[in-house]
Amino acid sequence: MDVLVTVMLVIVVALVFDFTNGFHDTANAMATSVATGALRPKVAVLISAVLNLVGAFLSTEVASTVSNGLIREGEGGVQVTPVMIFAGLVGAVLWNLATWYLGLPSSSSHALFGGLIGAAVIGAGIGSVDFAVVLSKVVLPAIISPVVAGVVALVATYVAYRVTRQATLRGSTAAFRHGQTVSASLVSLAHGTNDAQKTMGVITLTLIAAGYQGAGTGPQLWVIVACGLAIALGTYLGGWRIMRTVGKRITDVKAPQGFAAETSSAATILISSHLGFALSTTQVTSGSIVGAGFGAKLATVHWGVVGKIASAWVFTLPAAALVGGVSAWLASTSTAGLVVVALLALGGGLAFAFLARRHPVTHETVNDGDEAPTAAQPAGASRQQGE
Repeated sequence: MDVLVTVMLVIVVALVFDFTNGFHDTANAMATSVATGALRPKVAVLISAVLNLVGAFLSTEVASTVSNGLIREGEGGVQVTPVMIFAGLVGAVLWNLATWYLGLPSSSSHALFGGLIGAAVIGAGIGSVDFAVVLSKVVLPAIISPVVAGVVALVATYVAYRVTRQATLRGSTAAFRHGQTVSASLVSLAHGTNDAQKTMGVITLTLIAAGYQGAGTGPQLWVIVACGLAIALGTYLGGWRIMRTVGKRITDVKAPQGFAAETSSAATILISSHLGFALSTTQVTSGSIVGAGFGAKLATVHWGVVGKIASAWVFTLPAAALVGGVSAWLASTSTAGLVVVALLALGGGLAFAFLARRHPVTHETVNDGDEAPTAAQPAGASRQQGE
């Protein structure tokens, strides 16, 4: 009975993480379309939510990487317990909420992997983690994918401006805005094929660890449905704080740049999902937008903002691993320890929600400037961007 209760708790927290992943990563698909006016904010998040749900059913390769790759499986099953997985999710959720409050597009994927790795190392020893898989399917894609997406977006933006240089500004801009509806939809679909699966993998790993599912098996249908709905709901609510950063502060996005960035992002994510690479869609999208800025005009890239985002990327995995490890140590002591971790996580989540309500960003103000610089916006950025 204790194992069943713990498994149920893990599933609930996993779906909460999936929900935070949805509103944290809405900006990946729709920020540039909203920034250029190609889509109205509420319409954009509705389209993104539906396609995230559809994408969750298209592939399970990434889910298999999470459930059968990162954590080693022994003769009697995996070497971690549901309590450790719960602790890892706590680290991931709290980091997602912290970066959401700061408006930083950090990687939900790396927060999840960091939390799981930290919890597994503390609870089952360093040998429980297959670091070869971590290196080949997490770390290397994290380094390579934003560069590849950025280069593709740079070339695509350059070509787009060259092709339309003889067209009237109004006509070419309108055409690219229509194209953004398609390209942004592709990013949402690709996001569902990659990010929703990570939570599927975590729940599957939990069921295997508890003995409710055989080792080496994939996610069950109810897991796919639940994760797809959770990330879709989070997407629909809209991560307006991060959308503002991605759409307005990395570069002054115009319609041709937005179309090029979204197209290159979608292609990179879909190919990676097919290969089972659990990459960060946030990093891919941010890399594409930087590349699009290069393709149009180097001076439009706001490197101060890019530097803050890159710093968040570097700290995501170790920070989540630290919280996950501490949570695993405390939760593994007793049932009381597990309850304490759950209460602390709930309190931390509510605290970030309360702080965010003091300076809200909504669909009506997502393209507006701030009264004062935030953690993701250096002084003078609003003036540079004409907000």
